[in-house]
Amino acid sequence: MIVLGLTGSIGMGKSTVAAMMETMRIPVHDADACVHSLLEPDSPARPALAAAFPYFDHQNLYDKKTKTLKRKELGALVFKDASARERLESILHPLVRKSQLEFLRASQRKGVEIACLDIPLLFEKGADQYLDYTLSVSAPYNIQRQRVLARPGMTETRFQAILQTQMPDTEKRTLADYVIPTGAGRAYTMQALKSALLNIRAKETPPAPKKIAEEELA
Repeated sequence: MIVLGLTGSIGMGKSTVAAMMETMRIPVHDADACVHSLLEPDSPARPALAAAFPYFDHQNLYDKKTKTLKRKELGALVFKDASARERLESILHPLVRKSQLEFLRASQRKGVEIACLDIPLLFEKGADQYLDYTLSVSAPYNIQRQRVLARPGMTETRFQAILQTQMPDTEKRTLADYVIPTGAGRAYTMQALKSALLNIRAKETPPAPKKIAEEELA
């Protein structure tokens, strides 16, 4: 089974390309969606999260009635507090890695030809060395900015701050095996994706399957 890595900066259209892959029957594991599920009350991460962010110290992070963690408030905290971000990542990252491995093993058991891991910080975390091919989505800055600022609650200041935490798009394009443009319409994006997948399938000697240890996935 060939394992792809899909990445791209905020507002570049990664979710759109992931959805296109799924219409082609290429299963995609979404790291962001996995994180969201781990913040739910019945998640295996909940005891560790409650210990790392105690209710009486962080009442603003919890719904007063249900004691459910509020993602927006938690995100705001870890965005500005490096120590809080490290505590959160130390809890969530191992569980995301576990979920990725389970996804890949399940895909392999089903006889899937190609599976994809959607990893926002793929290159930043060094996950590319454990993948067969990497795809980075990209769009012109003005389109990226327009998309991001259209999101509820987004501001120019926050957008620029987020960009500072991510690898520049130019660097991601250089590192990626394939660049999927998303700024010229869905049809153009779909054609670029199909061309990349066709090229991957046509390679004379597909890469040998990698034995991915749990600690190796980002």
